[in-house]
Amino acid sequence: MTPVRFVETHDGLSLAWSRTGKGPPLVKAAAWLTHLEYDTESPVWSHWVRFLEGHFDYVRYDERGCGLSDRKTGALTLRSWTDDLERVVDASDVRQPFVLLAMSQGTGAAVEYAARYPERVSHLVLCGGYARGVNHRENPEAEKFYSAIIEIFRMGWDSSNSAFREVFTKRFIPGGSPEMLQWFNEFCRRTTTPEIGAELLHARGHMNAIASLSRVKCPTLIFHAEGDQVAPLDEGRYLARSIPSAQLMVLPSDNHILQDGEPAWETFCAQLLAFVGAETSGMPASLTPRERDILQGICDAKSNKEIARDLGVSDKTIRNQVTNIFAKLDVATRQEAILKMQAK
Repeated sequence: MTPVRFVETHDGLSLAWSRTGKGPPLVKAAAWLTHLEYDTESPVWSHWVRFLEGHFDYVRYDERGCGLSDRKTGALTLRSWTDDLERVVDASDVRQPFVLLAMSQGTGAAVEYAARYPERVSHLVLCGGYARGVNHRENPEAEKFYSAIIEIFRMGWDSSNSAFREVFTKRFIPGGSPEMLQWFNEFCRRTTTPEIGAELLHARGHMNAIASLSRVKCPTLIFHAEGDQVAPLDEGRYLARSIPSAQLMVLPSDNHILQDGEPAWETFCAQLLAFVGAETSGMPASLTPRERDILQGICDAKSNKEIARDLGVSDKTIRNQVTNIFAKLDVATRQEAILKMQAK
């Protein structure tokens, strides 16, 4: 069970936040479609939680209007989103400077915060982000499409016909399986209401953090999927051009939310750790993030069945990956693997 705490916003709302894991400090600015309790069981988000809390002292929170935070929006402005981030950081008392991670619309608040408090942020990592909403991109066709998405959300979110929701959700994980999309559809209904969701979408369209991009001083790494339908790759390139000395890494994916098992996710994990200089808990660099999770389970004396349950995959998948892990470690048994890790 995720430990959840609450902090009050500048306009009297309640924000839900949590702090889990061990390692160097990392704070994730809120993005939509999260729920502090359900994320850990979600096939869409659980691998993010496992990876980040497995390597970092990890602080995250549900944005206003969503998840366990107040189901009221209050003032939906960049100032509010940035102040929300600041209040969660202060409430968590996380060690500074910390890594600041943002996805999608969370980029606006992260950029504002990093520009305002350069001494507090050691590294800025952006994934599928944008600093200018669709209404600031000088693209009338994109604005029309976005307005249509908002109306579909407002009118069809609670419909028994999931096709309405899939117009929206498929843009986030077009590479997802039918089962994953069905789970994501239902998960989205748990996170917010049609009216609040439409308000949040409308506010995102008008977000503008352009003025702060040039004031970001910390090392910045930008990840962006080449086929992202929610935030086009051009927005990642715009961030890279506008933030001094920023690096852009284009990932081979169509998913706005990178999914477990795809090469883009493995690249993201490895490059993020390398960029921030994070320790990998003594795990061999040759192992993928999933293989590290499995090896940790072996070191914790868990059976293949228990590891499969924890990771939400089949026993057969674990057996196959254990074979690969043993080959990379040059061992033949679980005991040899454990002894090799203990010797590190």
